[in-house]
Amino acid sequence: MIKIYHNPRCRKSREGLQLLEKSGKKFEIIKYLEDIPTQKELNDIIIKLGVSPIQLVRKNEIIWKEKFKAKELSEQELVKAMVDYPKLIERPIVVHNHKAIIGRPSEKILTIL
Repeated sequence: MIKIYHNPRCRKSREGLQLLEKSGKKFEIIKYLEDIPTQKELNDIIIKLGVSPIQLVRKNEIIWKEKFKAKELSEQELVKAMVDYPKLIERPIVVHNHKAIIGRPSEKILTIL
């Protein structure tokens, strides 16, 4: 099953959702600001993305700048920060089988469908 971690207020996330809709494939929409992933789920996504947690953080968010930017955080502390403040999670993320991709630009999503 294909999943998209989606924020309806984000233009890039909406573009990613449109791509999935056009693909004709079945998928599940997870509004991650409401249905916040657990630390385990986020760790699984990070593994599927093949990135370090810091690469999933939106560093321009005010929350990041005010609470975390000046700190040295371990990978698990970064994951916990994203769970505690899901606005920090880069979007959209599309997961398909054992792979995931950050849909920026949205065309990247096509590589895992």
